[in-house]
Amino acid sequence: MPTNITIRDIPDEVYEKLKQQAELHQRSINSEVIFYLKQMVRSHRPDPDQVIARAKKLKRQAKGSLTLKDIQQAIDQGRP
Repeated sequence: MPTNITIRDIPDEVYEKLKQQAELHQRSINSEVIFYLKQMVRSHRPDPDQVIARAKKLKRQAKGSLTLKDIQQAIDQGRP
C-alpha cells in the first residue's frame, strides 16, 4: 500500500525546477517527485554482502588463470 509524505519548506527555485521538469516529462509534480525518489534509491550504493558475494564468484572464476609472474610481466611490458 502506498505511503504519503509531506515535504515542507521547499526552496522556491527547487520547486520551480521540479515544476518545469514535470511539465517537460508530462507528469504531475507528485509523479515527478516519485520518479526522482525511485532513481535516487536505485542509484544508492549496493549492498555490501552482494558486492562481497560477487567478488568471491569472480575470484573463483579467475582462480589459477594468472600467476604472480604473469602479472609482473604484464606490468613490466606496460612500462616505457
